[in-house]
Amino acid sequence: MAKANDHRQNARQTGKQTGKLTACPLAKKCGGCQLQNMSYDEQLGFKQAKCKRLLGRYGKVSPILGMEDPTHYRCKVQAAFSYDYRHRRLVSGVYQSNSHRVVPVNDCLIENKKADEIIVSIRKLAQSFKFQAYDEDSKRGFLRHVQVRIGYNTGEVMVVIVSGKPMFPSKKNFVKALLKEHPEITTIVHNVNPYHTNLVLGPKNDVLYGKGYIEDELCGCTFRISPGSFYQINPQQTEVLYNTAMDFAGLTGNETFFDAYCGTGTIGIIAATKGAKRVIGVELNKTAVRDAKSNARRNNIENIEFYAGDASRFITDMAAAGEKVDVIMMDPPRAGSTEEFLTAVCKMAPPKVVYVSCNPETLARDLKFLTSKGYIAQKVQPVDMFPYTEHVETVCCLYHQKKEFISVPYEPKNADYLKRIPGSATYDEIKEWIQKHYNGMKVSNLYIAQIKDKHGLDKRENYNISKNPEAKVPVCPPEKEQAIEAALRHFRMIP
Repeated sequence: MAKANDHRQNARQTGKQTGKLTACPLAKKCGGCQLQNMSYDEQLGFKQAKCKRLLGRYGKVSPILGMEDPTHYRCKVQAAFSYDYRHRRLVSGVYQSNSHRVVPVNDCLIENKKADEIIVSIRKLAQSFKFQAYDEDSKRGFLRHVQVRIGYNTGEVMVVIVSGKPMFPSKKNFVKALLKEHPEITTIVHNVNPYHTNLVLGPKNDVLYGKGYIEDELCGCTFRISPGSFYQINPQQTEVLYNTAMDFAGLTGNETFFDAYCGTGTIGIIAATKGAKRVIGVELNKTAVRDAKSNARRNNIENIEFYAGDASRFITDMAAAGEKVDVIMMDPPRAGSTEEFLTAVCKMAPPKVVYVSCNPETLARDLKFLTSKGYIAQKVQPVDMFPYTEHVETVCCLYHQKKEFISVPYEPKNADYLKRIPGSATYDEIKEWIQKHYNGMKVSNLYIAQIKDKHGLDKRENYNISKNPEAKVPVCPPEKEQAIEAALRHFRMIP
């Protein structure tokens, strides 16, 4: 019972709210807040159970870390535009679930209040300026989307107006009118996206006011955020997430730290300030790499290098050249990593891998691969980055098992040796636990002995080696190896 309530105890310790959101009239049409019918405490329990179900077989899942106030946390807000012919008005909002119809939104309980106010003002101004909503099929109209990004710690505000055509009618007057309504805006950018695509932003930006970017502070560092830059939408929980990742990395000042999927360099730059001797960041997006280099200069970081390229190939080339890294940090998209990248990681075999995931399903898939190649999941920490939605972030720390063992068959001679001792379990207890927790799976004494051997555990001297040196020894299958390791963790025989 105590374990089942770990997340509730954690919620109390951090002062989390337990109430539900005020009923949203758009909940069914929008589909953004899938867990709105749950109290926040119930949401944490739901996400904890999800992570435990998917990841518990690889390591102990710690109680989820939630927010003190789980509302209005989104500091990046986007709205689409369309025309309501029935009421003859311009509308802005979100696309209805599984459709391309815009649901009008004035305010949202998980979006930044100031961002919502600015979007409503833009809609009203656009109506007065007689701007038409862009139609993808006919390619007529002008206004397509608006994006507002707010620096949580700096208060800087960026407005990105996305049109389907490069011509911006009366842009000077429009900018002047918008700044009069919201003088707190620090930069305004016109983005052109003429393509039939699900992407909000197009490739071309024209700065109408200010620097064309904003800055925000995170974990003691300052970061530049351009219109297309990836930057976590929940800055409060991002600090929790990244500090957890740094704790798992355990930097002492001597490590070479490899930041795969580095984006604009946030994690790598933080690692450089937290004790890494050398940081290497690799990212396919050249614009992101340019921002990463700018961020490093902005923070006076000299022990960091950023490269535009494929991280899998980069690591493979490093391994072929005999170069080593001590920690690999990976933060892939929702689709997870690729087998090519994971194979490259295993070839280099760094002592530690810290995996930051926004999707526990793909994390479970990738952990299955890594653990089959000699890695052991040491810590698993869920973080609630997106309250009232089904999404959850997870940080997992893996270390590499360096020892090589030869597995041999053993048969018990004397049951006296199988008596339970502190911090251990008998073979029968391990079998019983696996049958109960893995849908009746059966494992042999041989397989248990092999996995205990792999982890350097004593098998007791009543087990002996086969007298036939040419006898073929069956090897424990990966799924049974994972089950046995889970049992050994349960009985506290391995970390």
